[in-house]
Amino acid sequence: MEKISVMISEEDVDKRIREIGEEITKKYQGKEVLLICVLRGGSFFMCELAKRINLDVKIDFMSVSSYGGGTESSGHIKIIKDLEESVEGRNVIVVEDIIDSGRTLSHLMNLLKTRQPASLALCALLDKPDRRVVRVDVDYTGFKIPDYFVVGYGLDYDQKYRNLPFIGKVEIDNTVLK
Repeated sequence: MEKISVMISEEDVDKRIREIGEEITKKYQGKEVLLICVLRGGSFFMCELAKRINLDVKIDFMSVSSYGGGTESSGHIKIIKDLEESVEGRNVIVVEDIIDSGRTLSHLMNLLKTRQPASLALCALLDKPDRRVVRVDVDYTGFKIPDYFVVGYGLDYDQKYRNLPFIGKVEIDNTVLK
């Protein structure tokens, strides 16, 4: 049985999302932004973030799958669900729950650039820079975290714990998962 311990409290997560919302509002003052949520994990974060952006906000969703051998992402992505709307000429912010290796996000950002948005930014609730193997420029980061397996706020372990209001690290048999 897994044990979940609080790594980042609900209050700290809420505070940081509010700050990111204020940063985005200031940067895009007077403009509309299109938030693109990377499903599934990003949905919790995007909903909370959208409520804290004081601009015209539109939302859309993408579902992508990284494919390749083994347990590591190859960075080659298969689009399971593409966008409903064009990004051409729009201010786009990709919203992701967590970035670790950067492979899939790098590929996705490059793909979106080819669709000619007016601007393209990346916003992640969590960033694991120690796991990075491909450079990814993150414009808005909630928290940089060490290499732990984390759950809550959309992140899951075997499809469980997404609904936790905090970020928790997973422990099994007194061993913290990485």
